[in-house]
Amino acid sequence: MLVTLEGLDGSGKSTVWEALHDSYPDAVFTHEPTESWYGEAVNRAIEDDEADPLATLFLFTADHADHLSRVVRPALADDELVISDRYSDSRFAYQAASLSDSELTRPLEYIRGIHTAFSRPPDATIYLDVDPETAAARSGATNKFEQASYLAEVRANYERLIDAEPERFVRVDATQSPEAVIDAVETALERLVE
Repeated sequence: MLVTLEGLDGSGKSTVWEALHDSYPDAVFTHEPTESWYGEAVNRAIEDDEADPLATLFLFTADHADHLSRVVRPALADDELVISDRYSDSRFAYQAASLSDSELTRPLEYIRGIHTAFSRPPDATIYLDVDPETAAARSGATNKFEQASYLAEVRANYERLIDAEPERFVRVDATQSPEAVIDAVETALERLVE
């Protein structure tokens, strides 16, 4: 089973992901961007305010393809539980927001279409929901992807994804204390993996 953790920067995904290591010691824990050279290229693009949004999308997509072939598909073939901190929904939500002022008419649909040909959709997605202002304050707004105005667009894209596949998403209120968020995620995950 492939379970993904999604949400805005500052929603607590990485904190939850770390905490789940104790609860699911046999699971395969992974994340995007990866630590491969593809992931390094993605991180360079994130830090570069002048990086072209379409080129950045394809760096993220290349990293995702490598992640699938190197980690996700082999683990699923071995009947492992895979828990990923960020996955394709992050790309859909964030890169569509980055491309909202581009010549692409429907960036979210375009990006999802690219992935349809090769990606492996998650079996379940735990969405840590937090407002853009809180997310920006928590994340430190250190790069272009962590500004409240941008995160508002990203959140709207996440809502569109949830509306399209409500049965896949489990929404967790990420404005709660870290302990309460971790408890809520662990409860949701127990139900999912029964």
